Amino acid sequence: MHLVLVSSLVPVANPASGFDIANRAVLDGLRALGHRVSVIGFLQPGRVPAPDCDMHLLGELEVTNAKVGTWQKLSWLATAFLNRTTVSSGKMLMVSSSRIQSILESLAPFDGLVLNSVQLPAAFQQVFRPHPSIYVAHNVEADSAFENAERAKGTVERFLFRREAQYLERYEQQLAQNAVAVWTFAEADRFGFGRAVSDRAFVLPLVTGWDAAVVPTEAADLQQDLGLIGTWSWRPNRLGLDWFLAEVVSHLPQDLSIAIAGQMDGIPAVSHPGVRFVGRVPDARAFVTESAVIPLVSRGGTGVQLKSIETFELGMPSVATQASLRGIEALPENCAAAEDPAEFARLLVDKVTRARGGDRQRLDGSVFHRAQKAKLMRVMRNVLAGLAPSASAETPSVPPELKVHDGGRS
Repeated sequence: MHLVLVSSLVPVANPASGFDIANRAVLDGLRALGHRVSVIGFLQPGRVPAPDCDMHLLGELEVTNAKVGTWQKLSWLATAFLNRTTVSSGKMLMVSSSRIQSILESLAPFDGLVLNSVQLPAAFQQVFRPHPSIYVAHNVEADSAFENAERAKGTVERFLFRREAQYLERYEQQLAQNAVAVWTFAEADRFGFGRAVSDRAFVLPLVTGWDAAVVPTEAADLQQDLGLIGTWSWRPNRLGLDWFLAEVVSHLPQDLSIAIAGQMDGIPAVSHPGVRFVGRVPDARAFVTESAVIPLVSRGGTGVQLKSIETFELGMPSVATQASLRGIEALPENCAAAEDPAEFARLLVDKVTRARGGDRQRLDGSVFHRAQKAKLMRVMRNVLAGLAPSASAETPSVPPELKVHDGGRS
């Protein structure tokens, strides 16, 4: 098959963010099944596109709010209002629909589109709609935006999030209903686009790299008892970190060392003497393996938490909230789950105590990685059997053996 992967940001050589990691997993999975894949999208400044791939770049674009100035943010907002679209899709409008159409025509013939997340596909729906497609829903973006609106600090921020959510809800419904199939990364998200879509929505298990992580045979020296790492400038991640700092840390002993790595807007005030904010680290995996225990603290949003998957691929002991475990069917034995802050803290202390006593509680993460990759390829292979040149947007089809008949959200 010849497939065209349409993505706001193209897959890159060295994925760093969760979005990058998921992009690369989709691309690598399709190529591992023997399909020819052409890619259309923007490249973030300073990044290198995935190697050995037919890339059709729309230009360089920085989409991260935290990395641009006030005037750029205002420009995006103005574009969104003028074009009656979301800010996230407004960012895509630095190119024209005729440019996208021209690239698609140059790639013909192809068997279908893989529409990766909502931003670019929603910005140019009229161009993509005539072609058979699979919609890859990283999250139910509208739900996350509505959640952000509820937690917004002021009237303007609440209005902007609600506006974004209302447009996203419409776009996600249209993309899902028009698709031959929908790939999500968490079971709950299968039902995020209505009952009519849920029977052709399938969970795509993820890996953080196509090859299993290389973990040294000798465990690294511990640099901290607890290690947290993430893009904290993304609101759903920050909600989890704020919950951990406000609700869990007060239950932890004063001699516990807690290192927090990653990009952040504003360092929160914390009274616990063991908390350190270390910013970006040169090697994320080294930071994780040099921690005794990994707290997985997601409290909102949708989709899978790739930091949880990476933790399990590295065989690291962890304590996780239920939101951190979305999209993961079988938990490793060294992961404990808790929602209550005091219980979460108790489990952390227990695991740290064991690590200090010499029991590192680490597992062979390659077992988890192999299982995830095998499931990912099985789902892709079966769904792609229903994507053919004759498939139409009005009458989506999928192999009968894959149909699921349990209820969804209407």
